[in-house]
Amino acid sequence: MSPISANLQAVRARIQSAARLRGASGPVTLVAVSKTQSADIIREAFAAGQAVFGENYVQEALAKQVLLADLPLEWHFIGPIQSNKAKLIANHFDWVHGVDRLKVAEALSRQRDAARGPLNVLLQVNVSGEATKSGCAPANALALALAMRELANIRIRGLMAIIENVTDVTTQRAQFRMLAHLAAELRVSGFAADTLSMGMTQDFETAIEEGATMVRIGTAIFGARAPKAAA
Repeated sequence: MSPISANLQAVRARIQSAARLRGASGPVTLVAVSKTQSADIIREAFAAGQAVFGENYVQEALAKQVLLADLPLEWHFIGPIQSNKAKLIANHFDWVHGVDRLKVAEALSRQRDAARGPLNVLLQVNVSGEATKSGCAPANALALALAMRELANIRIRGLMAIIENVTDVTTQRAQFRMLAHLAAELRVSGFAADTLSMGMTQDFETAIEEGATMVRIGTAIFGARAPKAAA
C-alpha cells in the first residue's frame, strides 16, 4: 500500500468514527486539498478511491485538469476569487467554496456556461472575526444568501468557514456551532443548505461532531505541503 493510500484509509476511518459519535445520518464528503501536489500524486489518490479534490490556485488547477481529463474527478475551488479569474473558475470547477460578496456571486453566475448546469456555491462566513480571514460577517450571511437567490447559474448549497487556528477544542466547537446555526437559519428561510464545509487536518473530527458534511483535508493525506513554485 502506498503512503497516500494508507493516509486516505486512516483519514476515512477517522471521519467514520467522528460521524458515528455524532450519529450522522448521511455521508461526510472528503475533499482532498491538492494544491501544490502534482497530477501524478492526484492520480495516485484517485487509484486509492479519492475522486473529490480542492484547489486554491486557478492556473495550477487548470494545468492539472488537462493532465487528468481522463479521470472522472470532481473539482472544488477553495479560496478568494479575483474578478479576472471568475470566468475560469465558473467553467472549470464543480463547486466553489468561499463566496462572500454578491459581486463575486454575480460574476460567477454571469460567466458560467448554462449548459454545464448551475455551479454549486458555498457562502464563506468569518466565524472567528479575524481581520486576516475572508468571509462575510455572521450577521450578514442570510442577507447575502437572499440577495444571491435569484442568480440563474449558481446553486447555493450551504456554508463554509475556516475557523481560528487554535488547539482549544472549546473555541473550535463554538465557531463550528456558529456556522451550523447559520445553516439552520438558511434552511428555515427556504434554502436547501445541505452542505456544511468546515474542518481541516487539525480539527476535522471536532467539525464532524458539530455537523460538518464536508471536510477539506490536505496535510493528513499528502504530507507537508511543498512550496507553490515547486508544484
